[in-house]
Formats: sequence, structure tokens, C-alpha cells
Amino acid sequence: MTDRERAHAALAERYLPDDLIARFRERAAVVDRENRFFDEDLAELRERGYLQLFVPAEFGGPGLSLHEVSRLQQRLAGAAPGTALGINMHLMCTGVVAAMLARGDRTLAHVFEEAAAGEIFAFGISEPANDWVLQGSNTTAEPQPDGGYRLTGTKIFTSLSPVWTRLIAHGLDASDPGAPQLVYGFIERTSPGIAVSDHWDVLGMRASQSRATRLDGAVMRADRVARRIAPGRTPDLLTFAITANFQLLVGSVYAGVARRALEVAAEALQQRRSASRDARLSEVPEWRTRLADAHREFLAVPAQLDAYTRDFDDLVDHGSGWPIRLVASRIAAGEAARRAAETALACTGGAGFDNGGEAGRLLRDATAGLFHPPSTDASRPMFAAALLDEQ
Repeated sequence: MTDRERAHAALAERYLPDDLIARFRERAAVVDRENRFFDEDLAELRERGYLQLFVPAEFGGPGLSLHEVSRLQQRLAGAAPGTALGINMHLMCTGVVAAMLARGDRTLAHVFEEAAAGEIFAFGISEPANDWVLQGSNTTAEPQPDGGYRLTGTKIFTSLSPVWTRLIAHGLDASDPGAPQLVYGFIERTSPGIAVSDHWDVLGMRASQSRATRLDGAVMRADRVARRIAPGRTPDLLTFAITANFQLLVGSVYAGVARRALEVAAEALQQRRSASRDARLSEVPEWRTRLADAHREFLAVPAQLDAYTRDFDDLVDHGSGWPIRLVASRIAAGEAARRAAETALACTGGAGFDNGGEAGRLLRDATAGLFHPPSTDASRPMFAAALLDEQ
């Protein structure tokens, strides 16, 4: 074991020891069946300081790197995918601030102070019919005399809906028609004009409780405005940090799902027998081939996440090559998770088709990977342009 691997093992033992992982895995089936939030998991994660992973030592936290957090999130997702995806959004917000701090920008340091004090951050960027995502908004941002804004619009897939206390959000300030601006900042849950939907009856990742949030004049205080940026492809450290943390941490969750699905598949093949072959399925070439193909596809995923998280931590300048790296790693993880989960379901046989089986639940959770932006279809022009439009 290398020094780096020993360090990762020590972090896993500190934050996600085996007994905790076993409890999370056992609870995941119950939480999914009851379609409720992961309250018990959250309590244990908070007790261990998991929500402060990115908080630097100067603010009272361990100051872990994106690479280290990615590894931990893969481990957590292997036990409780919905918990990992939900807590991802809080970690992403604090990870964004850590990335900006590492690059000399301390304007959002208050996020560390609030996270250390127990505030829970959520991600309020996704909107209905807004495929611009970070580069546009259907939410209106009405400027106020004190420099703050009132936001009106709908945010979807707001993970941690039952518990978040701070929401990173954006809206469009069109008060000057000649120079519209996208406004980014934080909204407090106590602000008037916030309504969280009680509807969340979805296929997978049910524990995340990623309900829609309606903003109706919700207040973004002047001292919580993070950026004012022109709409469209306007380079900015904040949006770069959001993109990197979102893509790599979401990819980490699906990498964890894929790894666990392969474990479930292998265990099933060891236990099941073929009557016609008079052998365990693990000895039947066709089944070994099915598992081998899924395993081969998976192996590139953690390697890709390791490479890009380390590059990000080391401030490597990939320039315009960053977006395709970030998006490719998340899409590859999602595809590997779906392939591995489908393989697990096939390997477990009819028993796996039971709604309470882990293989079926992993496949449902993996399917949520289709909905994180940008989709495979939406990203294809970007990958093509990187080769064709630069020539």
C-alpha cells in the first residue's frame, strides 16, 4: 500500500468506518421503501464532522482536498447512494469556497464560518426548461436599494429539502435591458417567500428528498451576493468552481454505486448454481463474461476521477480543456453505474427483481444519473467542438 492509499484508508476509518457503513447500508433499504429523508444518516455524519470536510483548519475544520472528499463520497455511495447524493450538495457548496480560497479569493469565507456553526447548504441552480444551467436563469432577481435582491422563480432537484438552511441560488437581473446580469449568492431558509414542495415520489435516489423550491420574492441580502456576471459563456472563478465540484462529486457518487453493484453481482454469481452445468454461475463462461465487461468499463472511472480531482487540487491549468474533462468524468461514472447495476440485477436473477432487493434499488438509483446536467446529448456539441472548431 502506498503512502497515499494509507492516508485514504485512515480517512475512511475516521469518517466512514466499517460499522457505520454497515448501518448506512441497512438503513438505505428502509429509507428508500418509506420514501423519506436520511435523518439518521445525517445525524451520524454530523457527529463525525463529515459536513465540515472542506472547511480549512483556520476555520476549525480538517481542510480535506477534493481528491480526498471524492474518495470518501465513493465509499459512502456504495452503502447509501441517496445519502451520498444529498450530502454531496452541501459538500459541493463548501468545496466551491475551498477552491476559490486556494486560488486567492476569500470573498465567500463566511460559508466556512456558517458551515462550522452547523448550517446546511443546498444547491438551488437547476430550473425547469433552463438548459443554460449556470449560464442563464429563468428566475428573476429584482434589485433592492440596499444592494440585495428579491428572487422569484422555481428551483428543481433541491436536495436536502427537509433540512437545508442556506441555498446557493442565481437569478437574472434585467433591470438594465442593455446590460443584464446573472446574480449569484446565498438565501437563508428563514427568508419570507420560500416554499418547498412536499412532492417527491421518484424512481431512485429517494432518500435525497430533492424537492422543488419555489422562491417568491425571497431575499438575497447584499452581504450574501457572491457575483454579478453577464449571461452566457462568461468565464468566472465562481462558476468554474461550481462546475468542477458538481461534476466531480456527482461522478464520485455514481462511481461508488458502480463499485457496489459489481460487488453485489459477484456475490450473486458465487451463490447461485446452474442446474444444466452442475456448477456455480461464477464458473459459467457467459456469466463471467458479463461481469468482466462491466468491471472493465468501471475501472476507468475511479482512475479518471482520481486524475481530475488531483489536477484540480494542484491548480493545474487545463484552460478551455477543463469543461470536457469534468463533464466526461461525470457522464462516464453514470454510464458505468447503470451498466454495473443492470449486470448486478441480471446476476442476482429473479430474486433481484423483488422491489426490496439491493440490486434493483441500485439500478433505480443509478438511473438518476441521466438527469444531472449536462446530459450526454447536451454535451456532445462541446466534445465535437473541442476537436473540430479549434482546428
